[in-house]
Amino acid sequence: MAVYALTGFSLVSLLSFGYLSWDWMKPSLVADVATDPMEKSLPPTFTRPPHIIFILTDDQGYHDIGYHGSDIQTPTLDRLAAEGVKLENYYIQPICTPSRSQLITGRYQIHTGLQHSIIRPRQPNCLPLDQVTLPQKLQEAGYSTHMVGKWHLGFYKKECLPTRRGFDTFLGSLTGNVDYYTYDNCDGPGVCGYDLHEGEDVAWDQSGKYSTFLYAQRVSKILASHSPKEPIFIYVAFQAVHTPLQSPKEYIYRYRSMGNVARRKYAAMVTCMDEAVKNITWALKKYGYYDNSVIVFSTDNGGQTFSGGSNWPLRGRKGTYWEGGVRGIGFVHSPLIKRKRRTSWALVHITDWYPTLVSLARGNLSNVQGLDGYNVWPAISEGKESPRTEILHNIDPLYNHAKYGSLEDGFGIWNTAVQASIRVGEWKLLTGDPGYSDWIPPQTLTNFPGSWWNLERLTDGLRKSVWLFNITADPYERYDLSEQRPDVVRALLMRLVHYNRTAIPVRYPAENPRAHPDFNGGAWGPWASEDDGEEWEGGREPLKSRNKKKKCKICKLRSFFRKLNTRLMSNRI
Repeated sequence: MAVYALTGFSLVSLLSFGYLSWDWMKPSLVADVATDPMEKSLPPTFTRPPHIIFILTDDQGYHDIGYHGSDIQTPTLDRLAAEGVKLENYYIQPICTPSRSQLITGRYQIHTGLQHSIIRPRQPNCLPLDQVTLPQKLQEAGYSTHMVGKWHLGFYKKECLPTRRGFDTFLGSLTGNVDYYTYDNCDGPGVCGYDLHEGEDVAWDQSGKYSTFLYAQRVSKILASHSPKEPIFIYVAFQAVHTPLQSPKEYIYRYRSMGNVARRKYAAMVTCMDEAVKNITWALKKYGYYDNSVIVFSTDNGGQTFSGGSNWPLRGRKGTYWEGGVRGIGFVHSPLIKRKRRTSWALVHITDWYPTLVSLARGNLSNVQGLDGYNVWPAISEGKESPRTEILHNIDPLYNHAKYGSLEDGFGIWNTAVQASIRVGEWKLLTGDPGYSDWIPPQTLTNFPGSWWNLERLTDGLRKSVWLFNITADPYERYDLSEQRPDVVRALLMRLVHYNRTAIPVRYPAENPRAHPDFNGGAWGPWASEDDGEEWEGGREPLKSRNKKKKCKICKLRSFFRKLNTRLMSNRI
């Protein structure tokens, strides 16, 4: 194993002297609040379907919440989690679209055709129209449904829009990332457009308002105009804390002592988002919803470490199948929970919210076939065992095949060059190229001089295509047991074979020039007609505007990060 040590510190020393040795079975560095014994003897009852608020944050790292020992201030999230149930065995997907699609459908990516990458702005692609979504099931159960924030599940034709997929109202962006103030998004040089929508119209009048505040204000407005006697579902998909790193100055000032500029801005964005959640919680109480509400908090993937995020002490980052990419921050806060103020180690995956929330809403799941999620409410509320025993993290046949993988290495039953990952019980298997694999310390440790580029590089896996970990005993993925336990490797490969037989073809069409915002008045939006097929290929090159094009402030930054990511990924193991 080749190790390039950091100045003054090495990963080996960190492992040896205990920075990675805090007890994994004690998930919080902040003590849980003791449970009131009267609380257990008087469990709340559901007299009517509960109001459901689902809060999803973007690119928030595993380490970046107060109760995981972070240097970032998140007092609201810490309090809500402490008074509810912390989910410390909770899994999400490594990037945006996959997590959102699995939340909305309750199905693994391989069962929706979205198993490769994300839906890009110019692709004629969206969440399959034959899928019955979570908000549609809640509408059937009598709920008013609203979405605020980032969609990122495709928009090439109107049938793909949130308001056509089960939401009564929508305010937010359709693409993957926008400027927090101007709502510009560039999908390459010169391909820039405005992306903030109210329903199915472009919300030009909202430009200039910081998105985190705008979205929280919209939630309060929805609650104020609705009756708490009628059930409501609000999906709040914050843009925060995805790049670009932008925050009101007063929040950045709080972290002025942080030497790392990216970490400083990122921390400000997290704290600003925490305050937005505080305002949403306050509105729930003010307008009479809180006592019959369920608040679910989840991240969508691991933090992006070169943009200020931290997944410490987990291995990897956003975009990888290491724990740092797929283990999420999650908790449930509700007066309706029977056993509050505790930490749950029940195995939970983002697909589980679909059947869990529909069941809470007293909806009908009997006519929904092929769900990969489970109803985990008894595990969350009562502390019962989770019905889930395994998670297919993904099988991506289009991702770059590992150079040293082969069918022979997979016992003749699986090509280990294919990127895939699965967890069964306490075992986790990865094949192919799992992604950038370093353990990256928090960027503000004084022992680590300079910027976050001072990383320790590990090259022991350069010629590997199979990894096996006992993830319960080794949550940091330090000890590869693939050679010691070939029997377990073979068993998990058989599970991959089983899942692969159920996979549908990948939906990843070529980009279409007709999607250019210049054809849509300068904004991103649907460009195909309702009669066009799901992989419509028509269109023409955008014409040069006679007027001077408005410059997109984030184009150069986005191009820089793409090039940077390519460089980093080329060095991964």
